[in-house]
Amino acid sequence: MTSREQHDRMANAIRFLSMDAVEKAQSGHPGLPMGCADVATVLFTRFLKYDPKNPHWPDRDRFILSAGHGSMLLYSLLYLTGYEDITLDQIKHFRQLGSRTAGHPEYGHAAGIETTTGPLGQGLANSVGFALGERIMNAAFGNDLVDHYTYVLAGDGCLMEGVSQEAIALAGHLKLNKLIVFWDNNNISIDGPVSLADNTDQVARFQASGWNASHIDGQDPEAIAYAIEAARHSDKPTMIACKTTIGFGAPTKAGTNKAHGSPLGAEEIGGARKFFGWDYPPFEVPADILNAWRDAGKTGVKARTGWEGRLAEADAQLRSEFERRISGTLPANFDAVLTDYKKKLAADKPKVATRKSSEMALEIINGAVPE
Repeated sequence: MTSREQHDRMANAIRFLSMDAVEKAQSGHPGLPMGCADVATVLFTRFLKYDPKNPHWPDRDRFILSAGHGSMLLYSLLYLTGYEDITLDQIKHFRQLGSRTAGHPEYGHAAGIETTTGPLGQGLANSVGFALGERIMNAAFGNDLVDHYTYVLAGDGCLMEGVSQEAIALAGHLKLNKLIVFWDNNNISIDGPVSLADNTDQVARFQASGWNASHIDGQDPEAIAYAIEAARHSDKPTMIACKTTIGFGAPTKAGTNKAHGSPLGAEEIGGARKFFGWDYPPFEVPADILNAWRDAGKTGVKARTGWEGRLAEADAQLRSEFERRISGTLPANFDAVLTDYKKKLAADKPKVATRKSSEMALEIINGAVPE
Protein backbone atom coordinates (compact mmCIF):
# COMPACT_ATOMS: atom_id res chain seq x y z
CA MET A 1 0.00 0.00 0.00
CA THR A 2 1.40 3.42 -0.94
CA SER A 3 1.43 6.27 1.56
CA ARG A 4 -1.32 7.99 -0.45
CA GLU A 5 -3.46 4.88 -0.40
CA GLN A 6 -3.03 4.60 3.35
CA HIS A 7 -3.89 8.27 3.80
CA ASP A 8 -7.04 7.82 1.73
CA ARG A 9 -8.17 4.80 3.73
CA MET A 10 -7.47 6.56 7.03
CA ALA A 11 -9.48 9.57 5.88
CA ASN A 12 -12.27 7.27 4.74
CA ALA A 13 -12.48 5.80 8.24
CA ILE A 14 -13.48 9.28 9.44
CA ARG A 15 -15.98 9.64 6.62
CA PHE A 16 -17.76 6.36 7.22
CA LEU A 17 -17.83 6.53 11.00
CA SER A 18 -19.42 9.96 10.57
CA MET A 19 -21.95 8.83 7.96
CA ASP A 20 -22.88 5.73 9.94
CA ALA A 21 -23.27 7.57 13.25
CA VAL A 22 -25.48 10.28 11.76
CA GLU A 23 -27.54 7.65 9.94
CA LYS A 24 -28.06 5.59 13.10
CA ALA A 25 -29.02 8.68 15.10
CA GLN A 26 -31.18 9.98 12.24
CA SER A 27 -29.75 13.37 13.12
CA GLY A 28 -26.53 15.25 12.56
CA HIS A 29 -24.21 16.77 9.99
CA PRO A 30 -22.29 14.33 7.78
CA GLY A 31 -21.14 16.81 5.15
CA LEU A 32 -18.32 18.53 7.01
CA PRO A 33 -16.57 15.35 8.22
CA MET A 34 -16.74 13.93 4.71
CA GLY A 35 -15.30 17.06 3.16
CA CYS A 36 -12.64 17.79 5.79
CA ALA A 37 -11.42 14.25 6.45
CA ASP A 38 -8.23 14.83 4.46
CA VAL A 39 -7.32 17.98 6.39
CA ALA A 40 -7.97 16.22 9.69
CA THR A 41 -5.96 13.15 8.69
CA VAL A 42 -2.91 15.17 7.67
CA LEU A 43 -3.08 17.25 10.84
CA PHE A 44 -3.52 14.35 13.29
CA THR A 45 -1.02 12.00 11.63
CA ARG A 46 1.75 14.40 10.63
CA PHE A 47 1.67 17.57 12.73
CA LEU A 48 -0.49 17.64 15.85
CA LYS A 49 1.42 17.12 19.11
CA TYR A 50 -0.82 15.10 21.43
CA ASP A 51 -0.94 11.96 23.56
CA PRO A 52 -4.35 10.27 23.95
CA LYS A 53 -3.12 8.39 27.03
CA ASN A 54 -2.19 11.69 28.71
CA PRO A 55 -4.80 13.97 27.15
CA HIS A 56 -4.36 16.88 29.57
CA TRP A 57 -0.60 17.24 29.07
CA PRO A 58 -0.16 21.04 29.31
CA ASP A 59 2.12 21.49 26.29
CA ARG A 60 -0.02 19.54 23.83
CA ASP A 61 -1.21 21.24 20.68
CA ARG A 62 -4.87 22.23 20.73
CA PHE A 63 -7.43 21.37 18.04
CA ILE A 64 -10.67 23.34 18.13
CA LEU A 65 -13.64 22.44 15.95
CA SER A 66 -15.24 25.86 15.63
CA ALA A 67 -17.78 24.44 13.19
CA GLY A 68 -19.14 22.35 16.04
CA HIS A 69 -22.02 20.89 14.04
CA GLY A 70 -19.42 18.68 12.33
CA SER A 71 -18.78 17.00 15.67
CA MET A 72 -18.52 13.51 14.24
CA LEU A 73 -15.22 14.57 12.66
CA LEU A 74 -13.81 15.18 16.14
CA TYR A 75 -15.39 12.13 17.75
CA SER A 76 -14.09 9.91 14.95
CA LEU A 77 -10.58 11.28 15.42
CA LEU A 78 -10.70 10.77 19.18
CA TYR A 79 -11.86 7.18 18.81
CA LEU A 80 -9.42 6.32 16.04
CA THR A 81 -6.37 7.78 17.81
CA GLY A 82 -7.15 6.02 21.08
CA TYR A 83 -8.76 8.47 23.49
CA GLU A 84 -10.35 6.25 26.13
CA ASP A 85 -13.42 8.45 26.63
CA ILE A 86 -14.62 7.95 23.06
CA THR A 87 -15.23 4.28 22.35
CA LEU A 88 -16.92 2.74 19.35
CA ASP A 89 -19.99 2.32 21.53
CA GLN A 90 -19.99 6.08 22.15
CA ILE A 91 -19.81 6.63 18.39
CA LYS A 92 -22.82 4.34 17.96
CA HIS A 93 -24.71 6.41 20.54
CA PHE A 94 -24.04 9.74 18.85
CA ARG A 95 -26.58 12.39 19.90
CA GLN A 96 -28.23 10.08 22.43
CA LEU A 97 -29.12 11.19 25.95
CA GLY A 98 -26.32 10.37 28.37
CA SER A 99 -23.64 9.78 25.75
CA ARG A 100 -20.38 11.70 25.56
CA THR A 101 -20.93 12.28 21.85
CA ALA A 102 -23.33 15.21 21.96
CA GLY A 103 -24.55 16.83 18.78
CA HIS A 104 -22.02 19.61 19.32
CA PRO A 105 -18.78 19.12 21.30
CA GLU A 106 -19.10 19.95 24.99
CA TYR A 107 -16.06 20.63 27.15
CA GLY A 108 -15.82 18.19 30.03
CA HIS A 109 -17.79 15.42 28.34
CA ALA A 110 -14.65 13.75 27.02
CA ALA A 111 -10.90 14.28 26.96
CA GLY A 112 -9.82 15.76 23.65
CA ILE A 113 -12.68 18.25 23.51
CA GLU A 114 -10.76 21.44 24.20
CA THR A 115 -13.73 23.82 24.34
CA THR A 116 -17.49 23.80 23.83
CA THR A 117 -18.46 24.81 20.31
CA GLY A 118 -21.66 25.05 18.32
CA PRO A 119 -22.60 28.73 18.15
CA LEU A 120 -20.75 29.56 14.96
CA GLY A 121 -17.63 31.68 15.40
CA GLN A 122 -17.33 30.88 19.10
CA GLY A 123 -14.55 28.34 18.64
CA LEU A 124 -12.61 30.71 16.42
CA ALA A 125 -12.84 33.41 19.08
CA ASN A 126 -11.91 30.92 21.82
CA SER A 127 -8.86 29.92 19.81
CA VAL A 128 -7.46 33.44 19.94
CA GLY A 129 -7.61 33.21 23.73
CA PHE A 130 -5.87 29.82 23.60
CA ALA A 131 -3.10 31.23 21.40
CA LEU A 132 -2.75 34.34 23.55
CA GLY A 133 -2.53 32.14 26.65
CA GLU A 134 0.29 30.17 25.02
CA ARG A 135 2.10 33.42 24.18
CA ILE A 136 1.82 34.74 27.75
CA MET A 137 2.89 31.45 29.34
CA ASN A 138 5.77 31.11 26.88
CA ALA A 139 7.02 34.58 27.83
CA ALA A 140 7.02 33.54 31.49
CA PHE A 141 8.40 30.00 31.23
CA GLY A 142 10.21 29.74 27.90
CA ASN A 143 10.15 27.21 25.07
CA ASP A 144 11.23 24.32 27.28
CA LEU A 145 7.87 24.30 29.05
CA VAL A 146 5.50 26.15 26.71
CA ASP A 147 5.73 25.70 22.95
CA HIS A 148 2.55 24.55 21.26
CA TYR A 149 0.18 25.45 18.44
CA THR A 150 -3.56 26.05 18.33
CA TYR A 151 -5.32 24.67 15.25
CA VAL A 152 -8.89 25.54 14.33
CA LEU A 153 -11.36 24.21 11.79
CA ALA A 154 -13.92 26.88 10.90
CA GLY A 155 -16.71 26.95 8.35
CA ASP A 156 -18.37 29.63 6.24
CA GLY A 157 -20.87 30.29 9.01
CA CYS A 158 -18.10 30.90 11.54
CA LEU A 159 -16.60 33.57 9.31
CA MET A 160 -19.97 35.26 8.76
CA GLU A 161 -20.45 35.80 12.50
CA GLY A 162 -19.48 39.23 13.82
CA VAL A 163 -17.43 37.76 16.66
CA SER A 164 -15.00 36.37 14.08
CA GLN A 165 -13.91 39.85 12.99
CA GLU A 166 -13.04 40.97 16.51
CA ALA A 167 -11.13 37.74 17.05
CA ILE A 168 -9.11 37.76 13.85
CA ALA A 169 -8.34 41.46 14.23
CA LEU A 170 -6.88 40.89 17.70
CA ALA A 171 -4.91 37.83 16.60
CA GLY A 172 -3.44 39.71 13.66
CA HIS A 173 -2.62 42.75 15.78
CA LEU A 174 -0.80 40.61 18.35
CA LYS A 175 0.87 38.47 15.65
CA LEU A 176 -0.23 35.22 17.29
CA ASN A 177 1.81 33.13 14.90
CA LYS A 178 1.08 29.82 16.62
CA LEU A 179 -2.57 30.11 15.62
CA ILE A 180 -3.49 28.23 12.42
CA VAL A 181 -7.05 28.27 11.09
CA PHE A 182 -8.38 25.91 8.44
CA TRP A 183 -11.38 27.36 6.63
CA ASP A 184 -13.67 24.67 5.24
CA ASN A 185 -14.27 26.53 2.00
CA ASN A 186 -17.05 24.36 0.56
CA ASN A 187 -19.24 27.22 -0.71
CA ILE A 188 -22.36 25.68 0.82
CA SER A 189 -24.59 26.94 3.62
CA ILE A 190 -27.69 25.38 5.13
CA ASP A 191 -29.83 27.23 2.56
CA GLY A 192 -27.72 26.54 -0.51
CA PRO A 193 -24.71 28.29 -2.07
CA VAL A 194 -22.93 30.74 0.22
CA SER A 195 -23.43 33.37 -2.49
CA LEU A 196 -27.08 33.58 -1.44
CA ALA A 197 -25.98 35.49 1.65
CA ASP A 198 -22.31 36.47 1.36
CA ASN A 199 -19.62 37.23 -1.20
CA THR A 200 -16.77 38.31 1.08
CA ASP A 201 -13.23 37.60 -0.11
CA GLN A 202 -12.20 35.82 3.10
CA VAL A 203 -8.53 35.49 2.15
CA ALA A 204 -8.29 39.25 1.54
CA ARG A 205 -10.18 39.88 4.79
CA PHE A 206 -7.71 37.87 6.86
CA GLN A 207 -4.75 39.43 5.07
CA ALA A 208 -6.15 42.89 5.83
CA SER A 209 -6.24 41.90 9.50
CA GLY A 210 -2.55 40.99 9.56
CA TRP A 211 -2.72 37.28 8.79
CA ASN A 212 -1.11 35.04 6.23
CA ALA A 213 -3.89 33.58 4.11
CA SER A 214 -3.92 31.43 1.00
CA HIS A 215 -6.03 29.00 -1.01
CA ILE A 216 -5.27 25.27 -1.25
CA ASP A 217 -6.95 22.09 -2.43
CA GLY A 218 -8.41 20.74 0.80
CA GLN A 219 -8.46 17.21 -0.55
CA ASP A 220 -4.79 17.08 -1.57
CA PRO A 221 -2.79 15.77 1.42
CA GLU A 222 0.54 17.12 0.18
CA ALA A 223 -0.89 20.59 -0.43
CA ILE A 224 -2.37 20.50 3.07
CA ALA A 225 0.93 19.42 4.61
CA TYR A 226 2.89 22.09 2.72
CA ALA A 227 0.50 24.80 3.92
CA ILE A 228 0.71 23.66 7.54
CA GLU A 229 4.50 23.53 7.44
CA ALA A 230 4.65 27.06 6.03
CA ALA A 231 2.21 28.30 8.68
CA ARG A 232 4.30 26.81 11.49
CA HIS A 233 7.29 28.87 10.37
CA SER A 234 5.45 32.16 9.98
CA ASP A 235 5.64 35.27 12.13
CA LYS A 236 1.89 35.84 11.72
CA PRO A 237 -1.26 33.81 12.36
CA THR A 238 -2.32 31.83 9.31
CA MET A 239 -5.64 31.08 7.64
CA ILE A 240 -5.59 28.21 5.15
CA ALA A 241 -8.59 28.32 2.83
CA CYS A 242 -9.18 24.65 2.08
CA LYS A 243 -11.31 24.12 -1.00
CA THR A 244 -13.44 21.10 -0.15
CA THR A 245 -16.61 19.37 -1.29
CA ILE A 246 -19.28 19.03 1.36
CA GLY A 247 -20.39 15.41 1.55
CA PHE A 248 -17.46 14.34 -0.61
CA GLY A 249 -18.16 10.91 -2.12
CA ALA A 250 -21.94 10.98 -1.81
CA PRO A 251 -23.23 10.24 -5.33
CA THR A 252 -26.07 12.78 -5.56
CA LYS A 253 -25.75 14.98 -2.46
CA ALA A 254 -22.04 15.89 -2.53
CA GLY A 255 -21.53 19.60 -3.11
CA THR A 256 -25.09 20.47 -2.08
CA ASN A 257 -26.84 21.65 1.06
CA LYS A 258 -28.56 18.25 1.23
CA ALA A 259 -25.31 16.89 2.69
CA HIS A 260 -25.16 19.55 5.39
CA GLY A 261 -27.48 18.80 8.27
CA SER A 262 -29.39 15.56 7.81
CA PRO A 263 -28.69 11.83 7.37
CA LEU A 264 -27.67 10.88 3.85
CA GLY A 265 -29.90 7.81 3.69
CA ALA A 266 -28.99 4.18 3.11
CA GLU A 267 -28.94 4.46 -0.68
CA GLU A 268 -26.62 7.47 -0.67
CA ILE A 269 -24.27 5.87 1.87
CA GLY A 270 -24.23 2.72 -0.24
CA GLY A 271 -23.19 4.84 -3.21
CA ALA A 272 -20.43 6.44 -1.17
CA ARG A 273 -19.17 2.98 -0.17
CA LYS A 274 -18.91 2.09 -3.84
CA PHE A 275 -17.22 5.40 -4.67
CA PHE A 276 -14.50 4.87 -2.06
CA GLY A 277 -14.31 1.08 -2.33
CA TRP A 278 -15.18 0.80 1.37
CA ASP A 279 -16.53 -2.74 1.59
CA TYR A 280 -17.20 -2.88 5.31
CA PRO A 281 -20.44 -2.87 7.31
CA PRO A 282 -21.49 0.16 9.35
CA PHE A 283 -19.07 1.18 12.12
CA GLU A 284 -16.38 -1.30 11.07
CA VAL A 285 -12.85 0.03 10.59
CA PRO A 286 -10.44 -2.57 9.16
CA ALA A 287 -7.73 -3.62 11.59
CA ASP A 288 -4.82 -2.29 9.53
CA ILE A 289 -6.38 1.17 9.32
CA LEU A 290 -7.36 1.26 12.99
CA ASN A 291 -3.80 0.20 13.88
CA ALA A 292 -2.38 2.94 11.66
CA TRP A 293 -4.53 5.48 13.46
CA ARG A 294 -3.55 4.12 16.88
CA ASP A 295 0.12 4.34 15.86
CA ALA A 296 -0.44 7.99 14.91
CA GLY A 297 -1.85 8.53 18.38
CA LYS A 298 1.40 7.29 19.91
CA THR A 299 3.74 9.66 18.06
CA GLY A 300 3.43 12.35 20.73
CA VAL A 301 4.65 10.13 23.57
CA LYS A 302 8.30 11.05 23.02
CA ALA A 303 7.54 14.77 23.05
CA ARG A 304 5.41 14.41 26.16
CA THR A 305 8.00 12.42 28.13
CA GLY A 306 10.71 14.86 27.06
CA TRP A 307 8.58 17.72 28.33
CA GLU A 308 7.99 15.94 31.65
CA GLY A 309 11.75 15.55 32.03
CA ARG A 310 12.33 19.25 31.43
CA LEU A 311 9.63 20.16 33.95
CA ALA A 312 11.19 17.86 36.56
CA GLU A 313 14.60 19.46 36.01
CA ALA A 314 13.32 23.04 36.10
CA ASP A 315 14.08 25.38 38.97
CA ALA A 316 11.81 24.45 41.88
CA GLN A 317 10.30 27.92 42.21
CA LEU A 318 9.68 28.16 38.46
CA ARG A 319 8.11 24.71 38.41
CA SER A 320 5.88 25.55 41.36
CA GLU A 321 4.64 28.73 39.71
CA PHE A 322 4.04 26.90 36.42
CA GLU A 323 2.00 24.21 38.15
CA ARG A 324 0.00 26.82 40.06
CA ARG A 325 -0.98 28.62 36.89
CA ILE A 326 -1.84 25.43 35.03
CA SER A 327 -4.06 24.29 37.91
CA GLY A 328 -5.93 27.60 37.96
CA THR A 329 -5.09 28.17 41.63
CA LEU A 330 -4.88 31.79 42.73
CA PRO A 331 -1.70 33.08 44.43
CA ALA A 332 -1.51 32.48 48.17
CA ASN A 333 -1.73 36.19 48.99
CA PHE A 334 -4.68 36.93 46.70
CA ASP A 335 -7.39 37.07 49.38
CA ALA A 336 -5.22 39.22 51.65
CA VAL A 337 -4.48 41.72 48.89
CA LEU A 338 -8.18 42.14 48.10
CA THR A 339 -9.16 42.36 51.77
CA ASP A 340 -6.59 45.10 52.39
CA TYR A 341 -7.78 47.04 49.35
CA LYS A 342 -11.42 46.80 50.43
CA LYS A 343 -10.46 48.20 53.84
CA LYS A 344 -8.62 51.07 52.16
CA LEU A 345 -11.62 51.88 49.98
CA ALA A 346 -13.93 51.78 53.01
CA ALA A 347 -11.67 54.24 54.80
CA ASP A 348 -10.96 56.59 51.87
CA LYS A 349 -14.45 56.53 50.30
CA PRO A 350 -13.22 57.77 46.89
CA LYS A 351 -15.77 59.40 44.57
CA VAL A 352 -15.01 58.03 41.12
CA ALA A 353 -16.90 57.01 37.98
CA THR A 354 -17.90 53.37 37.64
CA ARG A 355 -15.48 52.85 34.77
CA LYS A 356 -12.68 54.29 36.90
CA SER A 357 -13.56 52.09 39.86
CA SER A 358 -13.41 49.05 37.56
CA GLU A 359 -9.98 50.14 36.38
CA MET A 360 -8.79 50.58 39.96
CA ALA A 361 -10.02 47.11 40.92
CA LEU A 362 -8.36 45.52 37.90
CA GLU A 363 -5.06 47.19 38.73
CA ILE A 364 -5.09 45.59 42.17
CA ILE A 365 -6.10 42.19 40.79
CA ASN A 366 -3.49 42.34 38.03
CA GLY A 367 -0.83 43.14 40.58
CA ALA A 368 -1.79 40.11 42.66
CA VAL A 369 -2.21 37.69 39.74
CA PRO A 370 0.94 37.81 37.57
CA GLU A 371 -0.53 35.75 34.75
